[in-house]
Formats: sequence, structure tokens, C-alpha cells
Amino acid sequence: MLTIRLRRAGAKKDPHYRVVVAEDSSRRDGPFLEVIGHYHPRRQPAEVVFDVERAELWLERGARMSDTVRSLYRRARTGRVAAAEAAAAAVPVEDAAVPTDEAAGNAAAVAGEDASAVEAPSERADEESAQQEASEG
Repeated sequence: MLTIRLRRAGAKKDPHYRVVVAEDSSRRDGPFLEVIGHYHPRRQPAEVVFDVERAELWLERGARMSDTVRSLYRRARTGRVAAAEAAAAAVPVEDAAVPTDEAAGNAAAVAGEDASAVEAPSERADEESAQQEASEG
């Protein structure tokens, strides 16, 4: 008897699962016939990639699904997985690693200083390196 079930992969305390078609009598992580998807439960939102067409093919051939895979299969068929992935991709991520000259000027204006007196971090680095070269030479 064939079963569509999860096969564990990933590191300790960071499980990833492959959705596989395997013999019912084989071990959890034992031999399998085909990988038809994967599942990452620890990502937010949980990542599910499932080849519904291949799963339906195996179901026609007499394979049975485990309870967890059945739940993932339903989510994949109704499109909730795709909707969750689209919503996660639509969230804008702001990059605030390096302040710009404009941000430095705004900070100076808030502090009541002259914006022209505030130097950008890159300009300071250039001046410091020039001073070091002059003192070495």
C-alpha cells in the first residue's frame, strides 16, 4: 500500500519536511518513490509547496494520505497557501542600515543646529583617512 506522508529533514530543533510517496511499511525517513512537495512549519507564515497534480495522480493509483498531509493538501487546493505567500511578499521591508545625508540634516534641524555643519558619515571617514595618511608621510 502506498502512502503520501511527511519525511523529516532539516537540523535539530529546525524541522523541514518533504511530502513523499512511500510504501506504507517503510520507515519515516526511509526509501520513497517521489517527492511531491515540502513543508517548513517554523517559517512565518508556514511555507507549503505542494504539487497537487502529482498528488491527485498518486491518489488515483490508490495511495492514501496521512492526516497532516491531507490538511496541507486541502490548504494547497483552496489556494490559502498561495494567498498567505502573496500577503507575506506584499509586506514592505525598509532598509535603515545607513543614514543618508538628508537624515543627518533632519536630525540637526530637530536639535536646533545648522544642517550644513553636520557631516555625512562617509565624509568623516574620508577626512580621517586623509589625516592618517598625512601624519604617516
